[in-house]
Amino acid sequence: MRKWSGAVQRKLTITLSDDVYRGLYEQIGRGEISRFIEDLVRPHVVQHHSLEAAYREAARDQAAEQVAQAWIEADTGDTLR
Repeated sequence: MRKWSGAVQRKLTITLSDDVYRGLYEQIGRGEISRFIEDLVRPHVVQHHSLEAAYREAARDQAAEQVAQAWIEADTGDTLR
């Protein structure tokens, strides 16, 4: 798989039905469509390796895992009302 630089922006031509385009134009605005589409697509196609690595590292910390588990299982008697 090819690695892409995050700082570079590329132009892409896509085809949409007229009603979808009009909806985007009316609801999102002409100058914001690209950002809107990128925000929708990003979580599905961009891997957050640094975040994943941080979670894996945290999971290996046995002492922190025990403290977290104790908090999860603690019955403080507090309830949401």
